[in-house]
Amino acid sequence: MKIDMHCHVKEGSVDSKVGIEEYITILKEKGFQGMVVTDHNTYNGYRYWKKYVKGRRHTDFVVLKGIEYDTRDAGHMLVILPQGVKMRLMELRGMPLAVLIDFVHKNGGILGPAHPNGEKYQSFVNTKRFYKSPELIKRFDFMETFNACESQKSNEATVKMANKYQKPGVGGSDAHKRECVGMGYTILPQTVTCETELIELIRKKEVSKADGEFYTKTTREKMGKAGKILTYSFWFYNRGGELLKRRSRKKKGKVENPVDPIDPIEMPYLKRKKI
Repeated sequence: MKIDMHCHVKEGSVDSKVGIEEYITILKEKGFQGMVVTDHNTYNGYRYWKKYVKGRRHTDFVVLKGIEYDTRDAGHMLVILPQGVKMRLMELRGMPLAVLIDFVHKNGGILGPAHPNGEKYQSFVNTKRFYKSPELIKRFDFMETFNACESQKSNEATVKMANKYQKPGVGGSDAHKRECVGMGYTILPQTVTCETELIELIRKKEVSKADGEFYTKTTREKMGKAGKILTYSFWFYNRGGELLKRRSRKKKGKVENPVDPIDPIEMPYLKRKKI
């Protein structure tokens, strides 16, 4: 099964220019059978799919729920939770990496660093947390060994790291623009129909290939040296936003059950509870 495991759609990511139906159409034209929607700190793109598209159109294509989470101290993490499970706290960015790992694993999910050797502050290897706590690498379930918007050098460094720690590698386009959609991919040895099946394959390290083509028209490359402005602006965005979100988490108080079923028909054994 050919699947894009790093996708941003405009219904969920403010910096994406591609609607989810257009995204699916392009992927199908390129021979893909599925995608993981990984919008920034929100499930809104997947919610849109579920409410307006699922069961009506593109019934021959698998759309799975994921998220690209902004940690407080270790850059971006790709997180996949089991079928029918959404953690509300996942949409309040800014948890420290160690807390995020515990939280995701406790609730049956998997996670790994997005573009680990990419830009400063946004990528695990280029954060202070990596130098202070390199052992956290052992707790990842996978690594994004191919990201179409990163350089060959960055991806090769991640491949070496994944091999060293014996972590399965996944690939995705990280597309925010139409022309980049489908330039990165993951090949699975069998078809998956839900997040739980994908999680099981990755835990068993059953990923056949992660590869693709490099997208050379990123905003960062067009800006050249001025691209550092984006890098440092992310630091202010992440630190400032994290403080605001931390207040939101505190206002929620103690969370008795952070798992909220969003597909109750497909997952009848999950009981809906109020938080």
